[in-house]
Amino acid sequence: MKTEIRIAGTGGMGVVLIGVIIGHAAVVYGGLEAVQSQSYGSEARGTSAKSEVIVSNQPINYPKVRSSDYLIAMSQKALDLYLPEAKKGSTIIVDPDLVNIKNISGYEIVEVPAMKIADELGMRLVSNMVMLGAFVKKSGLFPLESLQKAVADLIGTKALEIDIKAIHAGAELV
Repeated sequence: MKTEIRIAGTGGMGVVLIGVIIGHAAVVYGGLEAVQSQSYGSEARGTSAKSEVIVSNQPINYPKVRSSDYLIAMSQKALDLYLPEAKKGSTIIVDPDLVNIKNISGYEIVEVPAMKIADELGMRLVSNMVMLGAFVKKSGLFPLESLQKAVADLIGTKALEIDIKAIHAGAELV
C-alpha cells in the first residue's frame, strides 16, 4: 500500500501544516512509513503553497508525489494546477465555496465547506483542520485518534480544542 497525497492552496491556509501532521500521524501513531515535502512562495501569505506526503507500509524509494491518489485543493488555482497530475479515479477534496468543480469528471469529488464550518466554529484559520479531518476519514490511512494525538503533539494547547472540533466536523462530512 502506497498513498500519494498532494495538498495545495495559497500561503496562510495551513497547507504545509496539514502535510506535516499527516506525516507525523502516519509514522508516530500509524506505524507507517512517510515522507513529506513542501514548497511555497517567499512571501508568507497569498502565494502558491503545496505540501506532498507519501504514506506507505513499505520503505519509500522516491520522495516526491508523481501522481496523487488524493488531492486536497484549497484554492481554484491549486485545483487548476494539480488536477492534471492526479490519478484518474482518485479522490479530490475541495471547498465548493472556493473551487469550481462543475466541469470535472473522472474523479471522486468530496465537497467539504471548510471555510463555512471554520467560520461557524468561530475561527477561520481552522479551515485546514476541517479539510484534514475529512481527508483522514475518507482515506482511512489511520484512525482519527491517531490524527488527534499528532495534532496534540504539534499544535499549542491554546488552539488544540478548536482544532480537534474542526477535525471532527470535517470527518463528520465524509
